[in-house]
Amino acid sequence: MKTVSLKPNRRLSLPNFRSPTLESSDNYTDMQYRFLDLFAGIGGMRLAFTRAGGQCVFSSEWDRSAQLTYEANFGEKPEGDITAIGAEDIPDADILVGGFPCQPFSIAGVSKKNALGRKHGFGDETQGTLFFDILRILAVKQPSAILLENVKNLKSHDGGKTFEVIVENLRRLGYHLKIDIVNASSVLPQNRARIFIAGFLDPRAAESFRFPQKEDFPLPDYLQFRPTRLEQARQDRSSFQPRLGDILERSVDPKYTLSDHLWNYLQAYRDKHRKAGHGFGFGLCGPGDIARTLSARYYKDGSEILVKQRSSKRNPGANPRRLTPNECRRLMGFPEDFKIVVSDTQAYKQFGNSVAVPVVSAIAESMLDSLQSAKMENKAKWKKGAKLAPAS
Repeated sequence: MKTVSLKPNRRLSLPNFRSPTLESSDNYTDMQYRFLDLFAGIGGMRLAFTRAGGQCVFSSEWDRSAQLTYEANFGEKPEGDITAIGAEDIPDADILVGGFPCQPFSIAGVSKKNALGRKHGFGDETQGTLFFDILRILAVKQPSAILLENVKNLKSHDGGKTFEVIVENLRRLGYHLKIDIVNASSVLPQNRARIFIAGFLDPRAAESFRFPQKEDFPLPDYLQFRPTRLEQARQDRSSFQPRLGDILERSVDPKYTLSDHLWNYLQAYRDKHRKAGHGFGFGLCGPGDIARTLSARYYKDGSEILVKQRSSKRNPGANPRRLTPNECRRLMGFPEDFKIVVSDTQAYKQFGNSVAVPVVSAIAESMLDSLQSAKMENKAKWKKGAKLAPAS
């Protein structure tokens, strides 16, 4: 099946879907909530929803290297290209989750495509129209809830028209939406702001849902190696501030230190743009800092997050270094036992494309609580109605 290609001012032809009645809602069971993991990457969404008590029944990811990492950690290989998978071939589920490709909407992605004379957003036929594959699956499977993640620039892309299309079509399918931009910097040492779209067929679930606050985010696994910091976080969660030093390894291979040639180039590049009044340049961080956003392009030169180093015999110029893949894993909040089975280049791409696991974990818990609360409320109202009904 091919991707549906639309211009931003057009609507996808989908059936309208009514909200569930009390009777249909009472058909929920007390089993785990089943979820679909679309655009799965290396499984950040899956980790989060599984921790919250969900059960993954289907996953899809087209990138073969990401499939390897996913399979190494979850014991199953995701299905491939979602555009080639029919909705009828996907299992029924309560929730659909997905971080559909962000490059067509990101600031960096749009700038690059403009420079190359290429289309972006929905005009990018290889990635931009993948949102409509989510819609065609929702139209058939009608899960009770959805969670979509993307870059915050999605909201302003093309003057807001792209976002209008997304919201309009989700609402036409019957979803009551809650939308917010959440920054992971309150739980992880990076400035990573992402837009989350949570949707519910049951208006009661949507009404009770709240995006989590700082205190709701679970503390990342890496703090177990910083017992003093972990104790600080537990004693006063509201005032705890992440810092880059928490994720840094004590002994790092010299190969991650920038060469004199690359370091000189990055400094010259920054100085050139600074004189021109631009803000382009590397991001140099110390142990007490919050890093810039880790992106999929980190493998190229690591310039967005460079770690300060002291002068030494091996490094007399005190050249900074890249993060190691293991440090990137921590920066995204993945657990300590998460396996990295690919090259450094692929690992950088995979973690840069992933989600901040503690953030999604807290959102997942809130979503499942809202679904459960709505289910119990519906059940109570249905039983009360049944008792009041006259005997036949």
